[in-house]
Amino acid sequence: MKLYCDPLADFVEIPEHPRRIVSLASGLTEALVHMEHGDLLAGVSIWCPNFTPGLNVPIVGDYLKVDEAELRAVDPDLILITTGVQRGLARTLHKKGLPIYVLPLPNSLYGILENVLTLGALIDDLPAARSLAERWNRLFLDLKSDSPTPKPKIYAEIWFGKHVRMTGGLTFIHDLIEAAGGENLFGDVRRGYLQLDLPEVERRRPDLFLVYSEPELPVQAADLARERGWHIPTIQADISPPHNIIHDGPSMMTALQWLHQQLRELPRVAPA
Repeated sequence: MKLYCDPLADFVEIPEHPRRIVSLASGLTEALVHMEHGDLLAGVSIWCPNFTPGLNVPIVGDYLKVDEAELRAVDPDLILITTGVQRGLARTLHKKGLPIYVLPLPNSLYGILENVLTLGALIDDLPAARSLAERWNRLFLDLKSDSPTPKPKIYAEIWFGKHVRMTGGLTFIHDLIEAAGGENLFGDVRRGYLQLDLPEVERRRPDLFLVYSEPELPVQAADLARERGWHIPTIQADISPPHNIIHDGPSMMTALQWLHQQLRELPRVAPA
């Protein structure tokens, strides 16, 4: 079938019923597995097995590049990828005539659920996609209704390797924090990821300090708080599925439940 793919500003040709899918976005890979279509996967990125244990398909690349020989060897009839930093790779593969479809990088939970529905349409199983999206959304709504009063103000600091960012209101991490029972400290800022501004953090007086870091450059929330003279509880997140607050696949539901429980167990301490 012929579809218009807005991120490519072009039409793409993919089968009515794809049977050999390469997914270069771990959230989409995990969604396929949760929709019980893992058997359609013919290749994945190096990050996908972190969220889909036991996935036994060839690794054909990572988030920014592919081994073209390996990619062509698995003979995909559909390649899934996102925008953002993957946009350049998507355009390169499209120019080479490969059957690629690009889904937008989500700015919120609603964008994630929209991508799930689009994925369901691409593989001709909208009922499975709607079931997953409804379960996902229901969990967010249920936990959000169980929020404490008042909500603790959470400062979320995300370390992408050596690059540190604060979490604004235009990211699904904001939705995760709010559904878990917190108030995102920078939720009023109309951007997703903000440059570090410690004086502004202190001015806003957070109740809790949430830090995500990757294995290549582990950053400890408790150490950072001590160095900065902050006397507030800390929560440590990492790349493992139960604690990964920056992943947009179905295991986000597990991360939400974990964060919700963390907020229930940690004491509330006002900043000094």
